[in-house]
Amino acid sequence: MIHNVLFLTGTRADFGKLEPLAAAARDAGHRVTFFVTGMHLMDRYGLTRNEVRRMHGVTIYEYVNQQEGDPQDLILASTVTGFSDFVREARPDLIVLHGDRIEALAGALVAATNYIRSAHIEGGEVSGTIDEVFRHCNTKLCTYHFVSSEAAARRVRALGEPEETIHTIGSPELDFHSCNSGVSLDDVRTRYEIPFLDYGIVTFHPVTSEQNTIGQQAVDLFKTLEDSGRNFVVIAPNNDPGSADIFSVLHKMPKDRFRLLPSMRFAHFSELMKNAACMVGNSSAGVREAPFLGLPSLDIGTRQSNRSDAPSVTACKAQDRAVILEFLRIQWGRRAAIHDGFGQGSAAERFIRVLAEPAFWTLSLQKAFRD
Repeated sequence: MIHNVLFLTGTRADFGKLEPLAAAARDAGHRVTFFVTGMHLMDRYGLTRNEVRRMHGVTIYEYVNQQEGDPQDLILASTVTGFSDFVREARPDLIVLHGDRIEALAGALVAATNYIRSAHIEGGEVSGTIDEVFRHCNTKLCTYHFVSSEAAARRVRALGEPEETIHTIGSPELDFHSCNSGVSLDDVRTRYEIPFLDYGIVTFHPVTSEQNTIGQQAVDLFKTLEDSGRNFVVIAPNNDPGSADIFSVLHKMPKDRFRLLPSMRFAHFSELMKNAACMVGNSSAGVREAPFLGLPSLDIGTRQSNRSDAPSVTACKAQDRAVILEFLRIQWGRRAAIHDGFGQGSAAERFIRVLAEPAFWTLSLQKAFRD
């Protein structure tokens, strides 16, 4: 049976995880729609709505939910309003959302209050910020749970969710990284004007509960990276509170050694990672995608705390200058054993297999806590 499947995306990161699932749903014959909002529509972050627009065979609706600097509670309210209006017109059979962002929370609220089936991608994970609170809220609000690991499945069960609603499929973005990117490193360097062949990747995001210190953390981290003498491709931070303090540091870095990019196409970013010397920062890519690719990574601060046990990940604070320099000295350019704790690149196949089960569409929407 053909169904209307609505995907909600607010950032470049969550689209990278939702795209393989949406493509699989489309190819299985379902009608796929994307509700595009958040960072996707903001110039400063690369207008990544264009990434969504490049996807063939899907319907796209765009909604501006914020202005630069808006607090998260107002963004939540705006997204609930806009998404609710759209859902009443689109009448989806299933809403698919990812993770822990404020837009995902809005989508989960709208789905729950309108008794629409919803699927939460990558719930049950732990991290060191308010994002974890949002993620667990989404678990309680959503109908189904497509998790990345058995550890995540165990936590979802601990939140009282029934076993029959939990499906371990792995991390969807690994589907993309497991394939040939379709571009060469020369293509990437030419498109993004990257002048060096030997480089590390840095992505350092704000931590909403550490707004008062995030600027100094950025100062400490990037001063140490500068002093290392290495070259880095820096992907701009997301739009959480505190991003302005990080940008103020990034704009002062020497441009001959730090190439700052607002965003990248997914194929190009994948190829960039596959050829990098290491990864540094607090992005989930450093604890999930980098280990899958055998790329050593340095996890900075609390944002990804306890999220990965991959041996190729080293954790430290931004002010741990000696640890950072030692990591860059020893791990730079080395390859680590591939870590498959978050799947083997087959999440979309597993996702669509679940959607093909008739029982998936008949489960009662009245939730009950399962002891």
